[in-house]
Amino acid sequence: MTLHFFRKADKKELLSIPDEQLVARYASTHDKEIIGVLYERYTHLLFSVCYKYLGNDADAEDAVMLVFEKLFELLKKSEIQNFKSWIYTITKNECLMQLRRKKSGDRIKEDNLKKLETDIMESVELNHPLSDDDGEHRIRYLETAITGLSSEQKQCIELFYLDEKSYREVEQITGYTYNEVKSHIQNGKRNLKQIMERMERYE
Repeated sequence: MTLHFFRKADKKELLSIPDEQLVARYASTHDKEIIGVLYERYTHLLFSVCYKYLGNDADAEDAVMLVFEKLFELLKKSEIQNFKSWIYTITKNECLMQLRRKKSGDRIKEDNLKKLETDIMESVELNHPLSDDDGEHRIRYLETAITGLSSEQKQCIELFYLDEKSYREVEQITGYTYNEVKSHIQNGKRNLKQIMERMERYE
């Protein structure tokens, strides 16, 4: 995780300047080298903060990079008395915002999976009555079953149901004809139904 900001001639001087003075200098000069100095000073601290909230290296690294990219504009217009406290707050808020987006996206995906599950399972005769827990299990089965479809069926099913694209939009994205899209979705649903029935029998 590296940003290349420095011109070597400037680095030694900038490294000796306190945070708040660097911020003030950046506000007046917009010198990108200053962001590089702040990056070196705080990347490990901010990575720890992001990891605490996001829970994995990849998302934490992406969040740190995003925070520092935002600094180019934020530092032009922010009055900062304590940079360490300020950037900690900025980073925490970025992580919380990402978590909210992820939660919202997961909820939408779950709703769309339920719609697909209802669509393909409505005519299935099950061997035993389904409780709410059984319904949740079938949603998990459905996610697994989708991965077993052909690439064409999987792509069309995911675009149409999970991404909520129309037939015409799926046609434009995939390059398939309208009839091919319709066929892949119908055949994909039939195959998912068969897979789900097998899962119910062998549970």
